[in-house]
Amino acid sequence: MKQYDIIVVGAGAAGVFIAYELAKLDIGASVLILDKGSRLEDRICPIKAGKVSTCVKCDPCHIMNGYGGAGTLSDGKYNITTQFGGDLHNYVGTEKAMALMEYVDEVLCSMGGADAKLFSTASSSLKTECLKNDLHLLEAKVRHLGTDRNVNILSKMFDYSREKISMQFHTTIEDVIREEDGTFTVLTNKGDAFHCKDLVMATGRSGSKWVSGICDKMGIQQKKTRVDIGVRVELPAEIFKRITDDVYESKIVYKTDKYNDMVRTFCMNPYGEVVSENTNGIVTVNGHSYADPALQTENTNFALLVSNNFTEPFRDSNEYGESIARLSNMLGGGVLLQRFGDLVKGRRSSDRRMKKCFTRPTLKATPGDLSLVIPKRQLDSIIEMIYALDKIAPGTANEDTLLYGVEVKFYNSKVDVDEHLETKIPGLYALGDGSGVTHSLSQASASGVYVARILAKKYGGKK
Repeated sequence: MKQYDIIVVGAGAAGVFIAYELAKLDIGASVLILDKGSRLEDRICPIKAGKVSTCVKCDPCHIMNGYGGAGTLSDGKYNITTQFGGDLHNYVGTEKAMALMEYVDEVLCSMGGADAKLFSTASSSLKTECLKNDLHLLEAKVRHLGTDRNVNILSKMFDYSREKISMQFHTTIEDVIREEDGTFTVLTNKGDAFHCKDLVMATGRSGSKWVSGICDKMGIQQKKTRVDIGVRVELPAEIFKRITDDVYESKIVYKTDKYNDMVRTFCMNPYGEVVSENTNGIVTVNGHSYADPALQTENTNFALLVSNNFTEPFRDSNEYGESIARLSNMLGGGVLLQRFGDLVKGRRSSDRRMKKCFTRPTLKATPGDLSLVIPKRQLDSIIEMIYALDKIAPGTANEDTLLYGVEVKFYNSKVDVDEHLETKIPGLYALGDGSGVTHSLSQASASGVYVARILAKKYGGKK
């Protein structure tokens, strides 16, 4: 059995920053990072490589898994705020959470992100314009690295960490055993058994079911009450240019007249592309954007998400979201695509209608009818939000605005942890998006730094 002081499950944003901070603090403890995905240089989606035109459900998905996690091949957008993106501030305090996110930004800049522009919504005239139209712009500072720059930064962070931190990829954790002395034994799909004093669960979104299984086994409480269902909107970049040039990422919230439901914009990608991703075998839609002008497109894309909160007796909100995504996969063989004009007229988009569409889709998807997939309540709310956005960005409600479905924002079961992000099991930590504590790159990364510093003190490190 191989002995380590600390084992971290997951090399996503939280795991990357745990490794970085522990390497920097040089605590003298032995540390192992395990991840079911690939090393950074091997994370190549077959669609991006031009080998296939649609998702073939790689296992594990290169978009979602591997060094850097789901954020690696994303557009590298770090929102420095406590207004959205997670609840880290509820555990460590708002001032501490902001300081941790600012530190993450400093690290990213030192690794090659300094020339990436830092946007802010705090003093934007857009906030006033939104309020005049019953829309609400959330405040944040936004550092947009771009997918290309983001990969380069993560490569440097990997090189920095690997001198002192051991990492193993293509490794799935099949079981975790808590020994009588309070230590942990980790069993892998490769037949390895690792032993450690402290175990950190930092699996990210793709490891949510694994985290839930470990928590169930060890009697750790979780809350599973929320999932966001929606679509990815794609339209000509000129329509949102005034907004994206000013604040880049605009988190706009709207309360619908019809149902009083909350709808929000999410993950805005100016001059970006729409992509598919595989989460636990289900194909959903997402968006990326690049810093390099040569890689940019003529379109902007963003998600419109409707929040769904459930009460007793229903408990598994993620299963609800997955069932809707499965229906989309069943009808479209993956992602469905519909023109907004076709949706409001109650007709499906066909290949013939798409050939006449002025907006050119950046993702090859199946033309179809989203009303056969997304429940009426959520779809009505999305349509109402599009008309509301049309008031501040005229052209949003054009007939040729494209809607891809479905986009599902899974909120991992919120694991019961204390102010140190430690569960009731001493030495067992849960952080990042896999814990439900965070749902953003900035907050997940910050949680990794936070726990690394706690472990450094435990093992007598420099901080």
